[in-house]
Amino acid sequence: MEVIILAGGLGTRLRSVVQEVPKCMAPVGGRPFLAYLLDWIQMYPIDHVVFSIGYLKEWIIDFMQKGNWPFAYDFACEETPLGTGGGIRLALGFCREETVFVVNGDSFFPVRLDAMPTDGALTLALQHMEKFERYGAVTFSGNRISAFREKRYCEEGFINGGIYAINRSRLDLSAFPEKFSFEKEVLEPMAACGELRGWDGDSYFIDIGIPEDYARAQWEIPAWFALRKASDAVMKADADTLFLDRDGVINRLRPGDYVKNWEEFEYLPGILPALCSWSARFRHLILVTNQRGVGKGFMTDADLSRIHAHMMKDILAAGGRLDLILVCTSTDDADPRRKPHPGMFEEACALFPDIQASRCVMLGDSDSDAAFAAACGMPFIRLG
Repeated sequence: MEVIILAGGLGTRLRSVVQEVPKCMAPVGGRPFLAYLLDWIQMYPIDHVVFSIGYLKEWIIDFMQKGNWPFAYDFACEETPLGTGGGIRLALGFCREETVFVVNGDSFFPVRLDAMPTDGALTLALQHMEKFERYGAVTFSGNRISAFREKRYCEEGFINGGIYAINRSRLDLSAFPEKFSFEKEVLEPMAACGELRGWDGDSYFIDIGIPEDYARAQWEIPAWFALRKASDAVMKADADTLFLDRDGVINRLRPGDYVKNWEEFEYLPGILPALCSWSARFRHLILVTNQRGVGKGFMTDADLSRIHAHMMKDILAAGGRLDLILVCTSTDDADPRRKPHPGMFEEACALFPDIQASRCVMLGDSDSDAAFAAACGMPFIRLG
């Protein structure tokens, strides 16, 4: 498999917070954003990467030369900005395979590259979104894209996720000028002629091109990778019952605070699809969570019930399930139901007599979760 990474943009919208480095080298969670893109593509049998670079290209060249990579790589260097089309055409000249994947260097859209259709001349990976106005919507039916709509507020729809599969024998860019827009001069005419394919990537998506989303990326992208690693371990566990914590596993932890209402509840990126996979894998899925904020009066039992009602609705809509939610609101560390004590495990066993500790696994993010698992006699998988 062969990939082009488009990393030559000027990054003007991000310069208020990121300066002196190209966008793809912007630090995210203490690492260059590009490092996460490379971590993702290495999940697939990629043996050649071409970097389409221009602005501040020395940063990218230096980063790659200092690394030890399991793939070959080349740099397609723009001396002057060539537009998205010119950059892609230049990079294709370094490619060897008939099918080449093209990835934007300023967005993270970890689709399954091995599942993306490659039998058309050009296929776009699309992302379904709700309540958006920053992106233009794509008119998409079956596997065909018929139009691109201008940016405006949309309740829901598909957007161009910035990942393309190009069949080099069927898409010829040689007749275009040296500098051109891939979107305006290739995608839109192909859509109008019914020749452009679309594919629902159905994955997490974030574009770091503006300060607000760049700030979100600082925790969301590392969290996506942490969840991916933990989920792989969960799926391999020799168990038929999964116990899991809530804060820091299903939703973002709020250090020094509590999730007091639904507006403060933020899902970890990828958790809903993960719960769907776990639901197919395990006989029982049981949530065990300490919620001291209720006992301290920062929220009420009704507030917590509303949060869990919204959460369950979303989990079920995504094809997942939770068979039981057990909560300890006590502020007393000696309370036998409060983790790390095994009271909630014993309660679950009373409700589901087929549960055996030797056939259970616990997923959590804290030392308390680890101690709970040990007290119950089950293995522990840490997310974080």
